[in-house]
Amino acid sequence: MATKIRLQRHGRKNYAFYAIVIADVNAPRDGRFVEKIGTYNPNTNPATIDLNFDRALHWVQCGAQPTDTVRNILSSEGVYMMKHLLGGVKKGAFDEQAAQAKFDAWKSEKLNKLNAFESQKAAEKKAAYEARLAAEKKVNEAIAQKVAEKKAAAVAAETPAEEPATEEAAEEAPAEA
Repeated sequence: MATKIRLQRHGRKNYAFYAIVIADVNAPRDGRFVEKIGTYNPNTNPATIDLNFDRALHWVQCGAQPTDTVRNILSSEGVYMMKHLLGGVKKGAFDEQAAQAKFDAWKSEKLNKLNAFESQKAAEKKAAYEARLAAEKKVNEAIAQKVAEKKAAAVAAETPAEEPATEEAAEEAPAEA
């Protein structure tokens, strides 16, 4: 029986969510499958992948052929890296502990890159928020300045009308004395 590792579509319209399944080559996309080995959600940034690593490695070693998208998913999760390292162990290039150490180093480097990406994304989001806040404060200050100018103009318009009356009264007072 020829098997394929493929995606099986779930989710609502315009919001696809996929199951990663092992299926017969002749089975339809959303039809019968042998085993479900994970899920893939491309709607998040970065895409969310939940994979049963051991079963995926088993099926890849058994010769199941993945589709292009699933091959990229398995590669990013390290299934093909582990298959390569286990091939080296079989050939006697190094032992199993060395292979596991290389895989762990690769995985930790990948997690560090992912954490750096997430922290950069959070920093960009915070910077954008602060820029919007600063722009809003600038606009509010400009509005407050215009309001203050209008109030000052209104006060100035009322004050000159009163001042000439007091000056005339002051001029008339010394004349009477």
